[in-house]
Amino acid sequence: MPSEIEQRIQTVSLLLLSAVATAVALYWLKPLMIPFVLAVFVALGLAAAADAQVRYLRLPRAVAFATTLLLALLASGLVAGLIAASVGQLVDNAETYQARLTDLLQRISAALPLERLGLSPEDAAEPLAALPVGSIGTLLALTANTILDLLSRSFLVLIFVVYLLLGLGSRGAGGSGVWREIEVRVERYLAVKLAVSLATGVLVGSVLGALGVELALVFGLFAFLLNFIPSVGSVIATLLPLPVVIASPDIGPATAVLAIVLPGAVQVGIGNFLEPRIMGDSLDLHPLVILMALIFWGMLWGIAGMLLATPITAVLKILLGRLEITRPLSDLLGGRV
Repeated sequence: MPSEIEQRIQTVSLLLLSAVATAVALYWLKPLMIPFVLAVFVALGLAAAADAQVRYLRLPRAVAFATTLLLALLASGLVAGLIAASVGQLVDNAETYQARLTDLLQRISAALPLERLGLSPEDAAEPLAALPVGSIGTLLALTANTILDLLSRSFLVLIFVVYLLLGLGSRGAGGSGVWREIEVRVERYLAVKLAVSLATGVLVGSVLGALGVELALVFGLFAFLLNFIPSVGSVIATLLPLPVVIASPDIGPATAVLAIVLPGAVQVGIGNFLEPRIMGDSLDLHPLVILMALIFWGMLWGIAGMLLATPITAVLKILLGRLEITRPLSDLLGGRV
């Protein structure tokens, strides 16, 4: 009995050491691992589209995979062009919005009843000057540079996707076992997330455009992209237009409030009600686990890690559930412990 306990302790210790070593390796290899992992999930999504063509259009598998890859390249080029143009417009206008906000703060300072409060204009200028107005342009530029950096890795992702699709295309349809389970869950997650993110981006961009907010297309694209980051992405997408809305001289207070409230309502309605109903329990992950995975992978791989956190954790849960000694960890990720 003691030897069995010692063996389990040794096994758990080895698993912990392996997990730490793997995390260190993933961190140092992230320039290569991020494009590869991203390519794996992209290839799974494209393989599902190709299988649908084989099933419903009766196309040969080689033709279906070739047409799927071609359409994906065309769509990626179109999206990349729109994002690059939008990001360039956002960066070009960053200084303009910064200047407008500085002027707005000065007008607020001048309109305050400083004499009644026993303050001089110089006293009021100090806290206003301390506000991070200059960081707005930096924040916008940082966001833009991050997205452009992700796009710059697309060529390496493309190479990985082509080779992965060649492997998936040669394996034939169907399949069983752990790989098939991973395919089914990841494909469903990607399909639902893509549709929901597209709807979110279109609605947010349309609402902001109808309210006369500048760069509505930019913020619609950001809402689409950031929706792939659970919880945090929707908050960022809602608050991102705030500097532009506040700094715009053509937008009144009521319109400014609507420009924040309505996109926020879209995010809450789709993210908290529509998406859970469509996706259901397909990933079998506890919400707290998703949040912790978001933090962990964000620390490890940055924004790309936050984008990939949910599907990676879902795959990890499936793999842990296949071994008896790690099955309790799989149940823990599912919130059953």
